[in-house]
Parts: sequence; C-alpha cells; structure tokens
Amino acid sequence: MLNIGARIVNTSRMRTIQATRSYATKGAAPVTLKNHKYTVHATAAGQGRKGEVKSLDGDTPFSLHLAMPKAMGGKGEGTNPEQLFAMGYASCFLGALQMMAGKTGKKDAARNAVIHTTVHLGEAEGLGGFGLAVDIKVEGVEDEELIKAGHEACPYSRALMHGAVVNVSKA
Repeated sequence: MLNIGARIVNTSRMRTIQATRSYATKGAAPVTLKNHKYTVHATAAGQGRKGEVKSLDGDTPFSLHLAMPKAMGGKGEGTNPEQLFAMGYASCFLGALQMMAGKTGKKDAARNAVIHTTVHLGEAEGLGGFGLAVDIKVEGVEDEELIKAGHEACPYSRALMHGAVVNVSKA
C-alpha cells in the first residue's frame, strides 16, 4: 500500500504542499477549464453544519441532514461535509486510477483497487480558522507509477495540488 498524504497550507502569497510522497507540480497555476463536461448544483441551508444539503440534478436527486461530528462537540447524528468530501475524493481517485490503468495498458493492475481516504479538519497554520489535510491509501495496486498517474489525473487531486478557480457571488 502506498500512502499519499498531502497537506495544503495557504500563506498570503504562496501555496506549499507538504506530503509523505508529493507529486505536486511546483509553481503551477490554478486549474482552468476549457469546457464543462458535467455540472452539478448543490444547496446548503439551515444552520451550516447542522443544516440540510441537497442536489436536485440528474435522475437521482437526494438530500442529507448535516450534523456536527462528536469530535467537534456535536451529537454525530448526521453526515458532515468532511465525510462527503472523503467519499467523493475516494471515488474520483479510483476512477482516475482505473482510467490511467486502461490508457497505459495496465487495466488488470487496478482491477481490485480500493481507495481509502482520510480527511482531517483542523486549525490552519498561519491562517486561523480551519483547513483540511488528506491521506490517501491505495490498496490492491503495487505499481507506484500507476498510482502517481492516477493522482495526477484525479480532478480532486488536481484542485488540491494546483488550486481551482472559485467564483463567489451574491445569488
């Protein structure tokens, strides 16, 4: 199992990525999109981490009740954003790994892959407030170059390694 853990720390003028094994491109510009192949919309309402989230897109719209985890003083009686992020990242990384295995003629090498993600929420050094750190463990794949290629192709990894364009406006 290869452990790829990245911690992103933002400072006023630079982004530093510290990792057990970092495949980040130094000095890379944020990822920009040439087009939009898929778009999803989500809404959060209520009391933030004690509210509701929903997505009405596609054939299977769904909603979830959010709750603070016990570790943060909550009752833990619902889903929290870090769980959603960890699940999305694991799924995306697995898809990218399998895609790269197919492109490099190593489809069998990723057939039994299982991705384990751990998302840590804590105080951001030098910024105040909260930040995230992510640990990824790839089970069932021995080829480190393939794991690296999957990491480099994964949109979640790209957003964390290079940054993403985020537009915030009033609705």
